Amino acid sequence: MTSPAVSSRDLPHPERDEIRLEGVLHALSDPMRLRIVRELAAAGAELSCSHFDLPVTKSTTTHHFRVLRESGVIRQVYQGTAKMNGLRADDLDDLFPGLLDALLDAAARQAVRIGSG
Repeated sequence: MTSPAVSSRDLPHPERDEIRLEGVLHALSDPMRLRIVRELAAAGAELSCSHFDLPVTKSTTTHHFRVLRESGVIRQVYQGTAKMNGLRADDLDDLFPGLLDALLDAAARQAVRIGSG
């Protein structure tokens, strides 16, 4: 079986074995990136970049998505003109069992505690 042709719109992602704990923790240490991951986890599906209403500039939003993608937390693919984002929960759970669930639970508890969501 041959692999599909790589287009200029394909985005680089780390292979599962290239994902590092420190990169994941760094990516999730930013409140905006954690918010993106929480929304993706809650949706349980891919969401377009335009779905997210973040209180930052478009270039900063793009930066946050790039950090999440390059750390292996999300996968981004183009569908037509939309860039779709999906949480790499299976990869993260295989590499770091329980980490994602624990972080999402802790983030939800913090949001309730400080009244941010």
